[in-house]
Amino acid sequence: MSDNGNPVSDFKILDERQSFWQKARKTQTTQIVLVLIVISAIFSFLAPDAFFTLFNLRNIFINSAIFAILGIGMTFVIITAGIDLSIGSMLVFSSVIGCKVIVAVGGQGWGSTFAGLLACLVTATLWGALNGWLVSYAGVPAFIVTLGSLSTALGLAQIITGGIDLVDATDVMVDKIGFGNVISQVPALGVIALICVIFGGILLHKTKFGLTTYAIGSNIEGCRRVGINVNRHLVLVYALMGFTSGIAGFLSLSLYQQTTIAGQSNTALTVIAGVVIGGTSLFGGYGSMFGTMIGLLIPIVLQTGFIIIGIVPFWQNVVVGVFLVAAVYVDTARRAAAEGGGRSLKKRSSKESNLQAKEKA
Repeated sequence: MSDNGNPVSDFKILDERQSFWQKARKTQTTQIVLVLIVISAIFSFLAPDAFFTLFNLRNIFINSAIFAILGIGMTFVIITAGIDLSIGSMLVFSSVIGCKVIVAVGGQGWGSTFAGLLACLVTATLWGALNGWLVSYAGVPAFIVTLGSLSTALGLAQIITGGIDLVDATDVMVDKIGFGNVISQVPALGVIALICVIFGGILLHKTKFGLTTYAIGSNIEGCRRVGINVNRHLVLVYALMGFTSGIAGFLSLSLYQQTTIAGQSNTALTVIAGVVIGGTSLFGGYGSMFGTMIGLLIPIVLQTGFIIIGIVPFWQNVVVGVFLVAAVYVDTARRAAAEGGGRSLKKRSSKESNLQAKEKA
């Protein structure tokens, strides 16, 4: 199509015909936000005196904090078309090492607390970097690498502890972080998670590192051809996943006052489901931090709502499973439509070029 003899892009015509809200309505993130609003409205209607209260909202904020931090790293990993099944085990292993360091340093103050935090971060980051090295340089599929790490990290944690949870969290961790408030009833745990999410969003959407992550997920071979060190970047992405697992391990230790060796078996599946439901594509190259946070809120809100209205909370797994399959289906359909639209535009462009050539002749 042309305007006054000048070709006009079909994308431009589409942009002109659709308003901002029309385009926003079609994005998966917007649809998930609407789903979350509907779910919250239903629970608020069924239990008006219990669901939409300051106490319950505070609990949702706290319960989603650790998943939100894990979701930061998982968003980066999945955007590269990777996967990490080992985050629950890395969380457990890092918290075990953190406890051991706290005991070795001694004391219940900030000194031993920072030592435990550093141990959690270093341990999990190195483990994540090892996963990244095996995926990128050794060429082992991410599914196999992280499945092996899931078993190995959990096994080492059980060997170190004898299968018994350690209860060596400091008083500072429990009182100031796990159960502490920043202002009034605003939990410190939630504020820490929110700060991490903001930094994660900036890193993903506003930096060269984030742009490279999207590029690798979209076309890894193209990135190699233009000189991007793909292997090094993948190591950094998986190291970031480990780093966020270390933070989550430290916060879990602060919240539960002990390691959770047997309590993280479904953590990876919950986080992956939340990230994908939030619009991040399992095929790579597409996703957002905001969408991830909304996607992770859905299982937390469902669990809380089911408990309040007296429904067995196991139904949460059923609903989340349905949402996950639906999200992947929507993503697959969107990609198929985009590929079809691209072919259509190419055909139209070819026809316009031939028509212009005939007119000039």
